[in-house]
Amino acid sequence: MAWLGLTLLAALGWWRLGAARVLLALAVLWAGWVLAALWAGGLDERATGRLALGAVLLPVGAYALLIGALRRRAARAATPRPGEIGARPGPAARLAAPAQPPAPAPDIAPPADPEGPLTDPELDRYARHIVLRELGGAGQRRLRAARVLVVGAGGLGAPVLSYLAAAGVGRITVADDDTVGLSNLQRQVIFATADIGRPKVRAAADAMARLNPHVAVTPLARRITADDAALVGAHDLVLDGTDSFAARAAVNAACVAAGVPLIAGSIAQWEGQVALYDPARGGPCMACLFPAAPAPGLALSCAEAGVVGALPGVVGSMMAIEAIKHLSGIPDSGAGSGLRGRMVLFDGLWGETRSIATRARPGCAVCGGTG
Repeated sequence: MAWLGLTLLAALGWWRLGAARVLLALAVLWAGWVLAALWAGGLDERATGRLALGAVLLPVGAYALLIGALRRRAARAATPRPGEIGARPGPAARLAAPAQPPAPAPDIAPPADPEGPLTDPELDRYARHIVLRELGGAGQRRLRAARVLVVGAGGLGAPVLSYLAAAGVGRITVADDDTVGLSNLQRQVIFATADIGRPKVRAAADAMARLNPHVAVTPLARRITADDAALVGAHDLVLDGTDSFAARAAVNAACVAAGVPLIAGSIAQWEGQVALYDPARGGPCMACLFPAAPAPGLALSCAEAGVVGALPGVVGSMMAIEAIKHLSGIPDSGAGSGLRGRMVLFDGLWGETRSIATRARPGCAVCGGTG
């Protein structure tokens, strides 16, 4: 009964007086009881057991108390005080203050020397890339030095732009002449409801700047035509996510004229495909595989045939990973394989993926079948 009463008294004191004071009081009582028992002539077996119990519980309690104090101190240090930057306003201030627009992305220019060593923030940001044996620091520096043109900021362009910016591709040009519409938000995940009505290239550039301020983004609010060989030639790689045969054919013609590799993707309903067209380095061009536009009604647009929202994310991510491999030199090093001379087909309805071989077509009207 004495132990039960002492336990209840300690619990009440812990609640009302605080853990540190109660623990100190218990330690004093325990030490006094030990001294009294020794003064009285020694410790019997029962007293020895109580002595050992106290010797174990008191240090454990002190350790728990110390850990709790350190956690509370860390929490107070991490919480801004009223008036400091980052502090939450009080209830009255929240009611009186008007809604503020989101803060702009920090204006951090890409490194002036793309070939230079990675900075400490970049080493931290790209740490998961750098530890990859196939990519490493050298591959990450190649990504930073790369110049990429992404044509189309829609369903496929959204994941492509997001992942290339996150990966640290140094300079990205995005070309699209469309504006954000409500029906786009079902699959074009780089945009938000607040972006409706804005040019897609501007909204995408803002999102990419928020994601990675070390990347330079050039928005180009127009289409790419077959006459844009000079523009295409200023880039190391082109990724095409447009949704019409005419637009794809124009991008392909410009890439062939400039000798720049083209990663092209397309989607419809539940299916998608990705290919690398590079006749300058032994592969086919798009016209080698698709020399003429499909007959009317055979290749419906997403607006006509529909598309499951997650499909562009899957196919666009495949395009992004092929771009990362290509730009970092992984296929050339033999550590992996690219899609030159191959096309990957994805069927989301049945969960199947397969690869088919592609080759240049002799007499191709665009590349001449020289691949």
